[in-house]
Amino acid sequence: MKKICLLLFLICLSCAKQKTYNDPIEFALAADTDKIQNVMQNLEAHEVQIMVTDSEENTFSFQLNAFDYFYPASSVKFPIALLALERINRISSIDSETLFQIEGDSIKTTIRKEVQKIFAVSDNDAYNRLFEFLRKDTIDVQLQRKAYYLARISHRLSTSNPASTTSKAVTFTKNDSVVFHQERTQNRNIAPLDLKKVHKGKGFYQNDSLISTPMDFSKKNYIPLQTLHDLMFRFHHPENQRLETLFNLSKEDRDFVMKVMSKTPKQQGFTDSEYYDSYVKFFMFGDRKESMPKHIKIYNKVGYAYGYLTDCAHIVDTKNDISFTITATIHVNKNQIFNDDTYEYDEIGIPFLAELGRQVHQFYLNKKQ
Repeated sequence: MKKICLLLFLICLSCAKQKTYNDPIEFALAADTDKIQNVMQNLEAHEVQIMVTDSEENTFSFQLNAFDYFYPASSVKFPIALLALERINRISSIDSETLFQIEGDSIKTTIRKEVQKIFAVSDNDAYNRLFEFLRKDTIDVQLQRKAYYLARISHRLSTSNPASTTSKAVTFTKNDSVVFHQERTQNRNIAPLDLKKVHKGKGFYQNDSLISTPMDFSKKNYIPLQTLHDLMFRFHHPENQRLETLFNLSKEDRDFVMKVMSKTPKQQGFTDSEYYDSYVKFFMFGDRKESMPKHIKIYNKVGYAYGYLTDCAHIVDTKNDISFTITATIHVNKNQIFNDDTYEYDEIGIPFLAELGRQVHQFYLNKKQ
C-alpha cells in the first residue's frame, strides 16, 4: 500500500511541475529542442518577431515592433498579387486572364499566371511584372487606404535597376487587338524610411568589393510583421472586417488565390526537382522534403533574402479541426556581412520556423485533447 501511495505522490508531483501554457508562442518557445533553443539563446542577433491568431480571434505576439526594420523580401509579393487582381476588377475591358505584355519584355502572360508563379515558386519576374502594372506610387496609396500603415513597396526584385522610378508601359490584348494600354509613368523618388535599425551589420559586398560599413536598408521595401499577419487573417476571415481593409476580388479570383496559395509546386505544374512539397512553406515542413500530409493545408507566402526569413501562413488541419494564422521573421547572418551569400538559412532559420509551426500546432492539438 505504501508503494502505491508513493507512486501516486510521484505522479502528482510530476504533473505539478509541468507548466500549463495559455499562450501558443510561449509554449512553442519553451520547447526542449535545439531548433528552438539555439535561437532563444541569442534572440537579439536573430531579430525574432512572431504573431499567432486562433480561430476564436485570440491573438498572441512575441517581440512585435513595427518600428524596428527587417527586410521582408518576397513576402511583399502577397499584397502585390492581391492589388493586381483588385485593379483588374476596376478595368472593364480586361480581366485576370487577358494577355498582357510589359514594355521591353519578351513574354506575354496573364495576371493569373503571374499570381500563380508568385505563390507556387515565389517567382521574381512575376512580381516585377505586377509591380510595373500597379506602379509604385499607386501601390503606396492603395496600402494606406486599406489601413496598412508603415508598409512601403518601392522597388523590384533581382533586376539591374530595381529602384527605378519609371513604371514601364503595359499593353493588354485580345485576339491580337489592344484592349487596354497603360503609358509609361514617372513616380516619386524613394524617400528614406523613418524607422529604427535600418542600418544593418558591419559590412556588405558591392561589385565584388567589401564595404566595411553597415548596409543601408532605408530605401528598401518594408512591411511590418503585424501588417502581413493582419493581411493573411483578413483574407481568410473577411467576415466582420472593415470593408476598406479588404481587397475587392471576384469570387473566382479569390478561389483561385486560395488554390495557388495552398497547392504544392508539383500540383501546379512546376516539376523541377528543386520544387519539393514544402519548397516555399517554412512552417511545420520547411526542414523536410518528403510529401506533406493531405489533412494539413498551408495557405502562405514566404520571403528570404539578406539573411532574413519570413513566413506568413494560415494553417488548417482538417483531420483535427484546427486552424490558426501564424507569422514570424528571423534573421540569420552570423558574420554580419551582407551580399556574401553566407547565411544560416538551412542550419538555423528554416529549422526554427518549421519547429515553431509544429509546436504551435501541437499546442492547439493538446487543447483539443
